[in-house]
Amino acid sequence: MATELDLDPGTGHRTDGAAGAVVRPAQLTYLPVDLSAHYDNRAGSAAGDTAAGAFNVWGNSFPAEHLPTPGQRWPVEGVPFVRGLPHEGGDNVRCAGQYVRLPVAGPVDWLHLMVAAERRTEATLALHFAGGAADFETLRVSDFWAEAPAAFGERLVAATPVMHYPHHVQPRVPAQLWAQRVPVTRREPLAAVRLPRHVAVHVFALTLQSTRPAGEDR
Repeated sequence: MATELDLDPGTGHRTDGAAGAVVRPAQLTYLPVDLSAHYDNRAGSAAGDTAAGAFNVWGNSFPAEHLPTPGQRWPVEGVPFVRGLPHEGGDNVRCAGQYVRLPVAGPVDWLHLMVAAERRTEATLALHFAGGAADFETLRVSDFWAEAPAAFGERLVAATPVMHYPHHVQPRVPAQLWAQRVPVTRREPLAAVRLPRHVAVHVFALTLQSTRPAGEDR
């Protein structure tokens, strides 16, 4: 007798490999979160105004025209990211323990983050649940600098053809933006995320992912 199985959301394969099983595909729900209220750093600059950017302590920055366009969906392996609109305060969050309230408290399986780091970094973020519990997970981000490999299995969002210095555009030195994910293992509604207290980590966008079997409401 055939049985119903979910697909593994990461591979799309049956979870037990049983022959003759009826596959019931999982439904993935994504919710981009607007981080613009927390923007406190300017990582992108125009070629004619490279001094406007200050991604790291040396004043390097990404060429803005090669970054994902703010306000538009930017999919990375099926995960939709949306960068918030830049403002006078900046275009990304330089992590200093910001408390990000989520627009809806609900079950979440993964946090997907569009990130860059001034050096290869591992930092702790906190997951705050509606019932009052808090869990701690590690956000691992590779160096943004000049074709350094992904040390933690991230996916590349963008690799720019040049890098901006405070007083010039440097050709053939890429700056890299990554997509990384963090698991949410507690099966309770997630209400907020406290970003790491680590100013070398920069978050450009955040998307929540929930996974559920087809036809299941929650």
